[in-house]
Amino acid sequence: MARSVLIRNGMIITQDRDRRVLQGDVLVEGGLIAEVGKVRGGADVEIDAKGAPVLPGLINAHCHVAMTVMKGMVDDLPFGEFLDRTFSIDSDRQDDDLLAGSRLGCLEMLMGGTTTFVDLYYSQDVIARAVKEAGMRGVLCWAVLDQQFTTQRGVPLENCKAFHSRYAGDEHILPGIGLQGVYVCSEETFMGARAFSDRTGALMTFHLSETRKEVYEHKAKTGKRPADWLASIGFLNERCLAAHSAWLTIGEVRALAKAGASIATCPVSNMKLATGGVAPIPEMLREGVKVTIGTDGSTTNNSLDMFGEMKALALLQKASRWDPTVVPAQEALDFATVSAAAALGLEREIGSIEVGKRADIVIMDHASPAIRPLTKENAVSNMVYSAGRGDVRSVLCYGNVVIKDRVPQTLDLGQVIEDAQGAMAKITARVG
Repeated sequence: MARSVLIRNGMIITQDRDRRVLQGDVLVEGGLIAEVGKVRGGADVEIDAKGAPVLPGLINAHCHVAMTVMKGMVDDLPFGEFLDRTFSIDSDRQDDDLLAGSRLGCLEMLMGGTTTFVDLYYSQDVIARAVKEAGMRGVLCWAVLDQQFTTQRGVPLENCKAFHSRYAGDEHILPGIGLQGVYVCSEETFMGARAFSDRTGALMTFHLSETRKEVYEHKAKTGKRPADWLASIGFLNERCLAAHSAWLTIGEVRALAKAGASIATCPVSNMKLATGGVAPIPEMLREGVKVTIGTDGSTTNNSLDMFGEMKALALLQKASRWDPTVVPAQEALDFATVSAAAALGLEREIGSIEVGKRADIVIMDHASPAIRPLTKENAVSNMVYSAGRGDVRSVLCYGNVVIKDRVPQTLDLGQVIEDAQGAMAKITARVG
């Protein structure tokens, strides 16, 4: 049974329906939020926020966490060369490399206020171990693609089904389906995944229209752009989370909206790889597509910082539209909290600080000059435009204090760093 926790004297950015910002307290009992406002009495653990912002745990909607030890190994390369080198490195990695990268990535995210992430990768059993050790929440989607394109042993979709059966009902692990993309997945593979999702309710995430090359080559092959093609074969539905989605037409946006699908935009990754295209966020919102934000992996971003991602998204949309009013701070924060929770089918559990929801809570550093001066009126803007992961002081996930005063409580920081350094050294020795 989780100990009760009382967070006192916080500026609570609730992210509730009315987007209220309250000066007060949050009581956590049994891993759930029991009271919000002025709380009388005490608790097993008390944390004085000292007037600092208190906000819901952030949700990273697209990640490849095991690749965290590959930071800096494939930087500043043309896209084709980047892909070749990345695949060369990744195809030879061992479980201990993957575990070291996963632990490092989980710790980086937790210390930056991210309590839930969506991952698309193989060997999700290894990643699940790191997630459970860290005490956070992982929507772990096993990589599915046509067998002729994979280095996995066995059939990827069958591997995915087996992983799902091992973790269905696990509190920390939500097993899902991770389709690599239209360039390595046939109609049969997509529809096989859809059939499995229909039976289990599993989330389906996939790369979609990340590059112009992907779009043009698929249209040359099938006569349709990727999103149009997925709609035409009957694949799209409300359990779809399409990553990137930077090269979409308004017709494709409407197809996603009609199906109830969501997108995970990854602005920093797309800018770093110079793949061009900017996700049409205003049109998505207008048509009813649920929008979330992801960092992508550390080879394409080098950082799993969701504060930086929110700011980058807002600024990119404003700059590309010549319009400072698009994607205001509140929308950007929504994409990383309540909207992401809805896209994952977890809106009743996470994404806001409300009574009855799981206590995934971030307490910012009251002494950080970056988020001062602070008022109810500027609190959300400060989180999006001023704050960074270094401004996170403490983090709760499932009501447990997993980061306390910048110190991890579940993973050994020194050991995680040492193991990650060793993993990178082994990779470098193998591939040069």
